[in-house]
Amino acid sequence: KQKSAEPSATASNEPVAGQSAVQDDVSQKNVVQVAAGSKDHTTLVAAVKAGELVDALSNAGPFTVFAPTNEAFSKLPAGTVETLLKPENKEKLQDILQYHVYVGVIKTENMTDGQILNQVNGGNVKIGVKDGKQTVNGANILATVPASNGIIYVIDAVLLPPAEKK
Repeated sequence: KQKSAEPSATASNEPVAGQSAVQDDVSQKNVVQVAAGSKDHTTLVAAVKAGELVDALSNAGPFTVFAPTNEAFSKLPAGTVETLLKPENKEKLQDILQYHVYVGVIKTENMTDGQILNQVNGGNVKIGVKDGKQTVNGANILATVPASNGIIYVIDAVLLPPAEKK
């Protein structure tokens, strides 16, 4: 980006927006924009916003995102989502969301049964391939959605990181 030598006439104290604020109606949508456009992922989008991960997931990537549907979130114990969305639980929410993201693109045809992926939060997920169907930690991959900065796999369960061993 070239900056003008002229000082801005509209200087203000507004916060500087990150990558997610870039307006682009021409390019393929990134993983956040794709999810935001899906009526089945409103809970996930709310969680990404509450976890302040919108900008991170709007960057170049590439990312493989396992995106639980609203129905998947509804399978969690009552009150879980509401509790996670509270500001005081942001770190736990980020940990769970980052457990759904792999840096790199893994296409279904390259998935192998028993394959381990190291997720952004440091935890591992296990890919399953059986009878031409793929799973991640046992969650079924329902659909594949390409994005400009990666690939989204719609899944039917929320992936919860294993409890830390003390």
